Amino acid sequence: MSDYLVRGMSMDGFVKAVAIDSTQTVRRGASIHKTTPNATAAFGRALTAASMMGNMQKVDNGSMTLQIKGGGPIGSIVCVSDPVGNVRGYVYEPNVPLVEKYPGKLDVGATVGTDGTLTVIRDLQMKEPYVGSVELVSGEIGDDVTAYFAQSEQTPTACALGVLVDRDCSVKVAGGYLLQLLPGAPEETIDKLEQGIQRAGAVTAMLEQGLTPEDILGQVCGDLGIVFMEKTEISYKCYCSRERVSGALISLGKKELTEIMEEGKTFPVECQFCDTVYEYTPEDIRTLIEKA
Repeated sequence: MSDYLVRGMSMDGFVKAVAIDSTQTVRRGASIHKTTPNATAAFGRALTAASMMGNMQKVDNGSMTLQIKGGGPIGSIVCVSDPVGNVRGYVYEPNVPLVEKYPGKLDVGATVGTDGTLTVIRDLQMKEPYVGSVELVSGEIGDDVTAYFAQSEQTPTACALGVLVDRDCSVKVAGGYLLQLLPGAPEETIDKLEQGIQRAGAVTAMLEQGLTPEDILGQVCGDLGIVFMEKTEISYKCYCSRERVSGALISLGKKELTEIMEEGKTFPVECQFCDTVYEYTPEDIRTLIEKA
Protein backbone atom coordinates (compact mmCIF):
# COMPACT_ATOMS: atom_id res chain seq x y z
CA MET A 1 0.00 0.00 0.00
CA SER A 2 1.32 3.44 -0.93
CA ASP A 3 2.22 6.00 1.70
CA TYR A 4 -0.25 8.82 2.13
CA LEU A 5 -1.20 11.71 4.35
CA VAL A 6 -4.60 13.05 5.34
CA ARG A 7 -5.60 16.55 6.29
CA GLY A 8 -8.56 17.47 8.44
CA MET A 9 -10.15 19.92 10.81
CA SER A 10 -11.67 19.44 14.23
CA MET A 11 -15.45 19.69 14.22
CA ASP A 12 -15.35 22.93 16.19
CA GLY A 13 -13.06 24.47 13.53
CA PHE A 14 -10.20 25.38 15.87
CA VAL A 15 -7.66 22.61 15.11
CA LYS A 16 -5.92 21.89 11.80
CA ALA A 17 -4.65 18.35 11.63
CA VAL A 18 -2.48 16.20 9.38
CA ALA A 19 -1.30 12.62 9.81
CA ILE A 20 0.90 10.44 7.64
CA ASP A 21 1.98 6.86 7.08
CA SER A 22 5.51 7.26 5.71
CA THR A 23 6.71 3.66 6.07
CA GLN A 24 7.62 3.04 2.41
CA THR A 25 9.17 6.49 2.08
CA VAL A 26 11.44 5.98 5.07
CA ARG A 27 12.36 2.48 3.88
CA ARG A 28 13.42 3.94 0.53
CA GLY A 29 15.47 6.69 2.14
CA ALA A 30 17.18 4.26 4.50
CA SER A 31 17.93 1.89 1.61
CA ILE A 32 19.45 4.61 -0.56
CA HIS A 33 21.71 5.98 2.17
CA LYS A 34 22.40 2.63 3.87
CA THR A 35 21.69 4.03 7.31
CA THR A 36 22.29 2.17 10.56
CA PRO A 37 19.33 1.91 12.99
CA ASN A 38 19.88 5.18 14.88
CA ALA A 39 20.44 7.11 11.66
CA THR A 40 17.36 5.44 10.13
CA ALA A 41 15.20 6.57 13.04
CA ALA A 42 16.46 10.16 12.95
CA PHE A 43 16.40 10.44 9.14
CA GLY A 44 12.96 8.82 8.98
CA ARG A 45 11.49 11.27 11.48
CA ALA A 46 12.92 14.19 9.51
CA LEU A 47 11.54 12.86 6.21
CA THR A 48 8.12 12.38 7.83
CA ALA A 49 8.06 15.91 9.27
CA ALA A 50 9.26 17.45 6.00
CA SER A 51 6.52 15.70 4.03
CA MET A 52 3.76 17.05 6.27
CA MET A 53 5.27 20.55 6.37
CA GLY A 54 5.78 20.65 2.61
CA ASN A 55 2.20 19.62 1.98
CA MET A 56 1.03 22.51 4.16
CA GLN A 57 2.43 25.13 1.77
CA LYS A 58 0.01 24.74 -1.14
CA VAL A 59 2.22 26.76 -3.49
CA ASP A 60 2.64 25.40 -7.02
CA ASN A 61 6.30 24.64 -7.83
CA GLY A 62 7.35 25.67 -4.32
CA SER A 63 9.43 23.59 -1.93
CA MET A 64 10.24 23.28 1.75
CA THR A 65 13.67 22.39 3.08
CA LEU A 66 14.21 21.10 6.61
CA GLN A 67 17.80 21.27 7.92
CA ILE A 68 18.81 19.83 11.27
CA LYS A 69 22.30 20.37 12.67
CA GLY A 70 22.58 19.23 16.27
CA GLY A 71 26.23 18.44 16.78
CA GLY A 72 25.52 14.73 17.26
CA PRO A 73 27.21 11.83 15.48
CA ILE A 74 24.79 11.94 12.53
CA GLY A 75 25.98 15.42 11.59
CA SER A 76 23.50 17.28 9.38
CA ILE A 77 20.14 16.03 8.12
CA VAL A 78 18.62 17.72 5.07
CA CYS A 79 15.15 16.91 3.72
CA VAL A 80 13.33 18.62 0.85
CA SER A 81 9.60 18.34 0.17
CA ASP A 82 7.53 19.44 -2.80
CA PRO A 83 4.05 20.99 -2.33
CA VAL A 84 2.41 17.55 -2.53
CA GLY A 85 4.53 16.06 0.24
CA ASN A 86 6.89 13.97 -1.88
CA VAL A 87 10.20 14.13 -0.10
CA ARG A 88 13.90 13.38 -0.50
CA GLY A 89 16.91 13.89 1.72
CA TYR A 90 20.34 12.87 2.94
CA VAL A 91 22.33 12.54 6.13
CA TYR A 92 25.97 13.55 6.55
CA GLU A 93 26.92 10.40 8.49
CA PRO A 94 24.66 7.38 7.84
CA ASN A 95 26.77 4.91 9.87
CA VAL A 96 25.87 6.00 13.38
CA PRO A 97 26.78 3.69 16.31
CA LEU A 98 23.93 2.04 18.19
CA VAL A 99 22.79 4.19 21.13
CA GLU A 100 19.73 3.20 23.17
CA LYS A 101 17.80 4.98 25.91
CA TYR A 102 17.01 1.52 27.22
CA PRO A 103 16.98 -1.92 25.57
CA GLY A 104 14.85 -1.76 22.44
CA LYS A 105 14.49 2.05 22.40
CA LEU A 106 16.80 3.97 20.05
CA ASP A 107 18.09 7.28 21.38
CA VAL A 108 17.36 9.69 18.54
CA GLY A 109 18.16 12.74 20.67
CA ALA A 110 21.69 11.52 21.32
CA THR A 111 22.08 10.72 17.61
CA VAL A 112 21.03 14.20 16.48
CA GLY A 113 22.39 16.20 19.42
CA THR A 114 21.03 19.40 20.93
CA ASP A 115 23.89 21.81 20.26
CA GLY A 116 22.56 23.35 17.08
CA THR A 117 19.54 24.46 15.12
CA LEU A 118 16.51 23.39 13.13
CA THR A 119 16.11 25.56 10.03
CA VAL A 120 13.15 25.73 7.67
CA ILE A 121 13.53 27.25 4.20
CA ARG A 122 10.28 27.85 2.37
CA ASP A 123 10.50 28.58 -1.36
CA LEU A 124 7.15 30.22 -2.02
CA GLN A 125 8.08 31.27 -5.58
CA MET A 126 8.69 34.84 -4.43
CA LYS A 127 11.82 36.97 -4.79
CA GLU A 128 13.44 35.58 -1.64
CA PRO A 129 12.71 32.34 0.28
CA TYR A 130 11.43 32.51 3.83
CA VAL A 131 14.01 31.23 6.33
CA GLY A 132 13.24 30.47 9.97
CA SER A 133 15.61 28.92 12.48
CA VAL A 134 15.34 27.87 16.13
CA GLU A 135 17.69 26.21 18.57
CA LEU A 136 17.11 22.51 19.07
CA VAL A 137 15.12 21.53 22.14
CA SER A 138 15.74 17.81 22.45
CA GLY A 139 17.07 16.48 19.14
CA GLU A 140 14.05 14.15 19.03
CA ILE A 141 12.84 16.19 16.01
CA GLY A 142 9.11 16.12 16.90
CA ASP A 143 9.73 18.41 19.90
CA ASP A 144 11.98 20.58 17.75
CA VAL A 145 9.37 20.99 15.00
CA THR A 146 6.86 21.94 17.70
CA ALA A 147 9.29 24.57 19.00
CA TYR A 148 9.91 25.88 15.49
CA PHE A 149 6.23 26.59 14.86
CA ALA A 150 5.77 28.16 18.29
CA GLN A 151 8.83 30.42 18.08
CA SER A 152 9.27 31.17 14.38
CA GLU A 153 5.67 31.16 13.14
CA GLN A 154 3.84 31.85 16.43
CA THR A 155 1.53 28.88 15.89
CA PRO A 156 0.75 26.56 18.83
CA THR A 157 1.58 23.11 17.47
CA ALA A 158 1.86 19.50 18.55
CA CYS A 159 4.06 17.27 16.40
CA ALA A 160 4.63 13.56 17.01
CA LEU A 161 6.89 11.41 14.85
CA GLY A 162 7.85 7.76 15.00
CA VAL A 163 10.05 5.25 13.19
CA LEU A 164 10.14 1.66 14.40
CA VAL A 165 13.28 -0.16 13.30
CA ASP A 166 12.90 -3.96 13.34
CA ARG A 167 15.43 -6.48 14.65
CA ASP A 168 16.78 -7.02 11.14
CA CYS A 169 17.42 -3.25 10.88
CA SER A 170 14.56 -2.75 8.41
CA VAL A 171 11.86 -0.12 8.87
CA LYS A 172 8.77 -1.78 10.33
CA VAL A 173 6.52 1.31 10.49
CA ALA A 174 6.94 5.07 10.24
CA GLY A 175 4.59 8.02 10.44
CA GLY A 176 3.43 10.96 12.48
CA TYR A 177 0.91 13.73 13.00
CA LEU A 178 0.92 17.50 13.27
CA LEU A 179 -1.82 19.49 15.00
CA GLN A 180 -2.14 23.28 15.01
CA LEU A 181 -4.45 25.53 17.00
CA LEU A 182 -6.15 28.33 15.12
CA PRO A 183 -6.58 31.82 16.65
CA GLY A 184 -9.33 32.06 19.22
CA ALA A 185 -9.26 28.40 20.24
CA PRO A 186 -11.03 28.14 23.65
CA GLU A 187 -9.50 26.42 26.67
CA GLU A 188 -12.04 23.62 26.30
CA THR A 189 -10.62 22.76 22.87
CA ILE A 190 -7.06 22.84 24.18
CA ASP A 191 -7.96 20.60 27.11
CA LYS A 192 -9.71 18.03 24.91
CA LEU A 193 -6.81 18.00 22.48
CA GLU A 194 -4.26 17.45 25.24
CA GLN A 195 -6.38 14.61 26.62
CA GLY A 196 -6.67 13.03 23.18
CA ILE A 197 -2.92 13.19 22.60
CA GLN A 198 -2.23 11.63 25.97
CA ARG A 199 -4.73 8.82 25.42
CA ALA A 200 -3.47 8.07 21.91
CA GLY A 201 0.09 7.38 23.02
CA ALA A 202 3.09 6.81 20.76
CA VAL A 203 2.77 7.01 16.98
CA THR A 204 4.75 3.81 16.37
CA ALA A 205 2.48 1.84 18.70
CA MET A 206 -0.60 3.02 16.80
CA LEU A 207 0.94 2.20 13.42
CA GLU A 208 2.12 -1.19 14.64
CA GLN A 209 -1.45 -1.96 15.67
CA GLY A 210 -2.53 -1.27 12.09
CA LEU A 211 -4.05 2.18 12.60
CA THR A 212 -4.30 4.33 9.48
CA PRO A 213 -3.59 8.08 9.37
CA GLU A 214 -7.36 8.62 9.59
CA ASP A 215 -7.50 6.41 12.70
CA ILE A 216 -4.58 8.29 14.26
CA LEU A 217 -6.28 11.67 13.83
CA GLY A 218 -9.46 10.17 15.23
CA GLN A 219 -7.51 9.05 18.29
CA VAL A 220 -5.62 12.28 18.95
CA CYS A 221 -8.57 14.59 18.28
CA GLY A 222 -10.71 12.43 20.52
CA ASP A 223 -13.85 14.16 21.75
CA LEU A 224 -13.27 17.08 19.37
CA GLY A 225 -14.13 14.92 16.38
CA ILE A 226 -12.48 15.27 12.98
CA VAL A 227 -13.66 16.15 9.48
CA PHE A 228 -11.35 14.87 6.75
CA MET A 229 -10.68 17.27 3.91
CA GLU A 230 -7.92 15.76 1.78
CA LYS A 231 -6.01 12.52 1.18
CA THR A 232 -2.75 12.59 -0.76
CA GLU A 233 -0.36 9.83 -1.79
CA ILE A 234 3.31 10.66 -1.17
CA SER A 235 6.64 8.95 -1.79
CA TYR A 236 10.39 9.34 -1.66
CA LYS A 237 10.90 11.26 -4.89
CA CYS A 238 14.03 12.85 -6.33
CA TYR A 239 13.96 15.41 -9.14
CA CYS A 240 17.51 14.92 -10.36
CA SER A 241 18.16 14.57 -14.10
CA ARG A 242 21.11 14.40 -16.47
CA GLU A 243 20.24 17.91 -17.64
CA ARG A 244 20.50 19.30 -14.11
CA VAL A 245 23.75 17.44 -13.43
CA SER A 246 25.21 18.74 -16.69
CA GLY A 247 24.30 22.27 -15.66
CA ALA A 248 26.08 21.79 -12.36
CA LEU A 249 29.18 20.47 -14.10
CA ILE A 250 29.21 23.39 -16.53
CA SER A 251 29.19 25.75 -13.53
CA LEU A 252 32.57 24.30 -12.50
CA GLY A 253 34.16 26.22 -15.35
CA LYS A 254 36.35 25.29 -18.33
CA LYS A 255 39.57 24.87 -16.35
CA GLU A 256 38.24 22.21 -13.97
CA LEU A 257 36.28 20.46 -16.71
CA THR A 258 39.43 20.31 -18.86
CA GLU A 259 41.34 18.67 -16.00
CA ILE A 260 38.56 16.05 -15.67
CA MET A 261 38.58 15.41 -19.43
CA GLU A 262 42.36 15.06 -19.63
CA GLU A 263 42.29 12.23 -17.08
CA GLY A 264 40.77 10.19 -19.89
CA LYS A 265 38.38 8.30 -17.63
CA THR A 266 34.61 8.10 -17.32
CA PHE A 267 33.56 10.62 -14.68
CA PRO A 268 30.69 9.43 -12.42
CA VAL A 269 28.38 11.87 -10.65
CA GLU A 270 26.11 10.45 -7.95
CA CYS A 271 23.02 12.33 -6.80
CA GLN A 272 23.27 13.10 -3.08
CA PHE A 273 19.53 12.53 -2.63
CA CYS A 274 19.11 9.22 -4.47
CA ASP A 275 21.13 6.32 -5.81
CA THR A 276 21.24 7.48 -9.43
CA VAL A 277 24.72 7.71 -10.97
CA TYR A 278 25.28 9.81 -14.10
CA GLU A 279 28.39 8.84 -16.08
CA TYR A 280 30.27 11.28 -18.31
CA THR A 281 32.85 10.10 -20.83
CA PRO A 282 35.76 12.37 -21.82
CA GLU A 283 33.78 13.18 -24.98
CA ASP A 284 30.75 14.14 -22.87
CA ILE A 285 32.98 16.46 -20.83
CA ARG A 286 34.33 17.99 -24.05
CA THR A 287 30.77 18.81 -25.09
CA LEU A 288 30.17 20.51 -21.71
CA ILE A 289 33.37 22.54 -22.14
CA GLU A 290 32.07 23.81 -25.47
CA LYS A 291 28.86 24.89 -23.72
CA ALA A 292 30.64 26.49 -20.76
